[in-house]
Amino acid sequence: MPVFSDPANFDMYVSGFMWILKMTGASAVLALVLGVLLAAMRVSPVPVLRWFGAAWVNIFRNTPLTLIIFFCYFGLYATLSISLSDDIDLNNFWLGVIGLSVYTAAFVCEALRSGINTVPAGQAEAARAIGLTFSQTLRIVVLPQAARAVIAPLGSVLIALCKNTTIVGTIGLLEASNIMKQLINDNGDQVILIFLVFAGTFAAVLIPVGYLFGWLANRLAVKR
Repeated sequence: MPVFSDPANFDMYVSGFMWILKMTGASAVLALVLGVLLAAMRVSPVPVLRWFGAAWVNIFRNTPLTLIIFFCYFGLYATLSISLSDDIDLNNFWLGVIGLSVYTAAFVCEALRSGINTVPAGQAEAARAIGLTFSQTLRIVVLPQAARAVIAPLGSVLIALCKNTTIVGTIGLLEASNIMKQLINDNGDQVILIFLVFAGTFAAVLIPVGYLFGWLANRLAVKR
């Protein structure tokens, strides 16, 4: 009998992917906010802010995500007793979101910074000439154009983030990869079917997302 005809197995499958979608959404929002702040720091006229932004990007881009997730669990939770929820699943969820956000923010920052570099310097100079501050220039003139220039790279970052959420399973959250492992352990004669269903679900979600961001990139590209 196919494994997914069992209502209990099907509910586990749905629950696993719901955790994936929730983690992707929460981490994407936090990573975008943090990435914008880091990008602003990277182009700031204040040396200390530039140094901090560069340090963050270089450290987190070159640290394996698994180590960051382990630190969130064993460092923040187990050692420092920082608990984000009394429910163990929610606690692991938010620990995973923290790790995913600080890691992904480094890539968001670099994508945005590459977009900022495409904006002609004369536009920023003109904005400063009419009295706009650095933050106003960045917010009103530079970032809107930079964001439109990096829609496709940000889409790639989002797709990578969604796939990276499976790493949170290493700290006990019953997301899709952990559910798949459990189903394989309980239904060893249907390994190929289980794998194809889980891989197909990721593909069915992420391939349209890739095409959507590609369409948006062409639609919203800044014409120069």
